[in-house]
Amino acid sequence: MHAAAQVLTPATVLVGVDFAQPTFDHELDELAQLALTAGLRPVVRLTCKRKAPDAAFFVGRGKVDEIKALALDKGASEVLFDQALSPVQQRNLEREIGLPVNDRVFLILQIFAQRARSHEGKLQVELARLQYLSTRLVRRWSHLERQSGGIGMRGGPGETQIELDRRMIGDAIKRTKQRLVKVKRQHQTQRQQRLRRGVFRVALVGYTNAGKSTLFNALVKAGTYTADQLFATLDTTTRQLYLESAERSVALSDTVGFIRDLPHTLVQAFEATLQEAVDADLLLHVVDAASTQWSQQTQEVMRVLGEIGAADIPQILVFNKLDTLPEARRPRLLQDQVELERRVVPRVFLSAITGEGVPLLRAALAARATSPRADPVHPEAGFEGAA
Repeated sequence: MHAAAQVLTPATVLVGVDFAQPTFDHELDELAQLALTAGLRPVVRLTCKRKAPDAAFFVGRGKVDEIKALALDKGASEVLFDQALSPVQQRNLEREIGLPVNDRVFLILQIFAQRARSHEGKLQVELARLQYLSTRLVRRWSHLERQSGGIGMRGGPGETQIELDRRMIGDAIKRTKQRLVKVKRQHQTQRQQRLRRGVFRVALVGYTNAGKSTLFNALVKAGTYTADQLFATLDTTTRQLYLESAERSVALSDTVGFIRDLPHTLVQAFEATLQEAVDADLLLHVVDAASTQWSQQTQEVMRVLGEIGAADIPQILVFNKLDTLPEARRPRLLQDQVELERRVVPRVFLSAITGEGVPLLRAALAARATSPRADPVHPEAGFEGAA
């Protein structure tokens, strides 16, 4: 059964264009991870360097022929670009290559469609996908329903709108927004109740796969789904966390992870979910300490926080996955303070898996919950990371 499933997994050609960005190789690795998360099977990577995208094909005409030949040779059923394609580029590429051609934005939307579990999550994904489709010539998507396999075939919120015209998609967007307004009102009622009770609100934020849900479970024993994959968690979960040293409980929320070039439509659509971060009294900004890209990932999270209006909320940087660091890269101290976006924030190193450092985080949370404006002061740990 397992072998048969492997055969049916859509073979995919990955295409990356290097515009002289220093993190190009890592970005293509991340695309491969996203493809695997979506259930695709990357069989080959094709890269090229350009100063600017080609208006008609994003890549040069010769590279289009190379992609087509490579896809035929590898038996690929679709082509996946790391960068966002315009509707014209996408249509031209499909016409020349003869296969579905998708981009990073559509891939992320598909993953979200597969992972959404709650009513709210499904509505938010549906809105984002409808908004994405509304920018395309809708008839272009009809061939995807005739393809066997490929991410274009996967079901999910919004799938029934694919062959509708722009007017019908517009109507669907309007209806979905109205339903989300009701969800938002419910959230507002819940938040007002927490405010009246004087509940201190803490939200976990961070780059996808930094270990937020694992840390959430370590703190509150919630049993939230975790996996070593991108976007394992989409739906916000809130639990009460009792802090012994503070002799009080706080509301702890696990939120959706961020990623490079997170589509703006997704940020807008997930307003109800991301509101947990906006309304928080404190953010636990979880960082994958073992990642060679932790600095860039931290910057990306700060960019999205700025986009949703949460950049100025007090933070504790939580460098997770301490158990995966080699001895030479372990920090001298597990607690210090660092500069982040022109302000000094406390930082804690821990392992949500082994529990090392978690008591330090609980103590830091207790200090903030009892005196929110006070920043704990500690000497520098001297952690350089692997960047």
